[in-house]
Amino acid sequence: MRVVIQRVLRAEVRSNGYGSNRIGKGLLILLGIEDTDNEADIAWLVGKISRLRIFSDADGVMNLSVMDVNGGIMIISQFTLHASTRKGNRPSYIRAARPETAIPLYEIFVEQVKQATGLEVQTGWFGAMMQIELINDGPVTIIIDSKDKE
Repeated sequence: MRVVIQRVLRAEVRSNGYGSNRIGKGLLILLGIEDTDNEADIAWLVGKISRLRIFSDADGVMNLSVMDVNGGIMIISQFTLHASTRKGNRPSYIRAARPETAIPLYEIFVEQVKQATGLEVQTGWFGAMMQIELINDGPVTIIIDSKDKE
């Protein structure tokens, strides 16, 4: 699994036919699920994300987690995070999990983030065309891949 995490002042996701969801200060998480991902990847990522200290403390040092600041979390499924651009100019998404694999893992990920943090968690809509509006705070953007464990 690969995530792009953005520390935001606010974020909103919209989709025709679905409406909109929004959060204030917190984390916007773009989640890419690979065909080899499993619940162990979810557990590792959820632990890492929930404890990630990227919010400023009273001294302006990034020393607080999203839980410490009682922030919101928005999780958006994004298969394009597993794009391969090795050959030609059209990305290949062959490593991205098919919906029958990705949807259950996405749902488990969302539930485990809710359980681990106890915070408000908003989502997009799996497979829908969405528009995401955000104000990146910092900017702070972090990429984590469960296969690299960095």
